[in-house]
Amino acid sequence: MQCVGNFFHLTLFFFGVIMYLLYLDDSGTIGDPSCKHCIFAGFSLFETKTHWVEQDLEAIAQKYNLPPEIEFHGNPMRTGKGFWRKVPKVDREQAMLDVLNIIPQRARSISVFAAIAKKSACSGIDISEHMFTQVASRFDMMLGRLYQSQNKKERGLVIFDKNKSESRIQKMSHDFKSHGHKWGTLKNFAEVPLFLDSRASRLIQLADMVAYSLFRKYEANDNHFCSVFDKCYDAEGGIIHGLHELL
Repeated sequence: MQCVGNFFHLTLFFFGVIMYLLYLDDSGTIGDPSCKHCIFAGFSLFETKTHWVEQDLEAIAQKYNLPPEIEFHGNPMRTGKGFWRKVPKVDREQAMLDVLNIIPQRARSISVFAAIAKKSACSGIDISEHMFTQVASRFDMMLGRLYQSQNKKERGLVIFDKNKSESRIQKMSHDFKSHGHKWGTLKNFAEVPLFLDSRASRLIQLADMVAYSLFRKYEANDNHFCSVFDKCYDAEGGIIHGLHELL
């Protein structure tokens, strides 16, 4: 797992690119009629900070004696599926909280981004395109604010968990950058999104935990997990930019 992360970071180094990374995952199935909400959510951090967050996550994995192939994955952890079946519920939930608490503990480095859509409010709307547009444009705006306030021309890269929407999301990102989206163009993206297998990246697993925690809040009125990071959305001057709700 660590080798994949190191290879990715070395690749950026040799190409002379140091940037902000936005790790994203989704929760809630658009085509499932039993599911009322869909979530795109995750977190951004500067590329040089990823090592320390990975170390935090590995320390938690060691605390709970997780084999390297076992992921931090919200649904099986909460419900006790697979490996987590043999772990007492109180320990499973504490492990989830331990993972999520990394975000406020490193709040100076990490910003949360999320788009939430209630399907009943999305008549005539392409939900995937709407949510990706919201998250991508807000991340792009954050990079623009950094340039204006610090005179630093920062670039951004979105990193998704591998999923069946890979080709579509890459096309949307290319189109938004080249031709624009509803609110403008993506001016600060270095490349179309990168897709990684979550088994190879603890950081993708953390994005999954963020998305699943928000899904629990909106779908089941369960605020137990997402309340951990509710003050960590990208914000400026008391205005929250990193959260979009279509309810």
